[in-house]
Amino acid sequence: MASSFLRVSLLFISLHTADGFIYFLTNRCEFNSSDLKDIEFIQSLYYNKVEFARFSSSLGKFVGYNEFGLKQAEAWNNNPSYMAGLRNTKELYCKFYIDFAYDHVLSKSVKPHVVLSSTEPSGGKHPATLVCSVYDFYPKHIRVKWIRDGQQVTSDVTSTDEQADSDWYYQIHSHLEYTPRSGEKISCMVEHASLKEPLITHWDPSMPESERNKIAIGASGLILGLVLSLAGFIYYKRKAQGRILVPSS
Repeated sequence: MASSFLRVSLLFISLHTADGFIYFLTNRCEFNSSDLKDIEFIQSLYYNKVEFARFSSSLGKFVGYNEFGLKQAEAWNNNPSYMAGLRNTKELYCKFYIDFAYDHVLSKSVKPHVVLSSTEPSGGKHPATLVCSVYDFYPKHIRVKWIRDGQQVTSDVTSTDEQADSDWYYQIHSHLEYTPRSGEKISCMVEHASLKEPLITHWDPSMPESERNKIAIGASGLILGLVLSLAGFIYYKRKAQGRILVPSS
């Protein structure tokens, strides 16, 4: 992966319940590679949601953001053993988690799953809209194209941004507004790092399977009703023919 960004945070909260004051700090690592020179360790300290001081490995010291923070930063910066520990955190803390991320997550790729569907427009000149939905892929970068009769379609195409699913996977949706033509062939082509070659999904304009199932069930019910009606009519006729009429006196 050419460029990566990951924020690893540990959050410590100390709550004084009597007055409702909150003090907490966050440790995070920002990086573009697993090389130490591309890693920055940042520790931020907050009081009642306001950041009052921050340590950055690129600066090598604390910076205060208010009167209290300036006093605390000066005290910490003048503590050699405490500062030595913070300066070593980039290698001891960040490097460990970043190497783990590259080994188990960032170097992996997951193939996308494509679903083609059609939606009815709410109004406008185009009678139909095709939607190419791409799910469960990683890493984030992906290209989605529309192909119509062998040619890439560039007009009447809109796409969403890659949307994170909060589980390391992403999804994206591309829309094509079009006027159907007899005999045409429309496809959605996906290019992704997990694929050796583009993934092409062809649009089938025939009735969806769910609709075909509904019609099949309805037709079966109608035929069954006709068969039962016919059987009842035949039974009635046979009973009527075998009945003996007794003249009344």
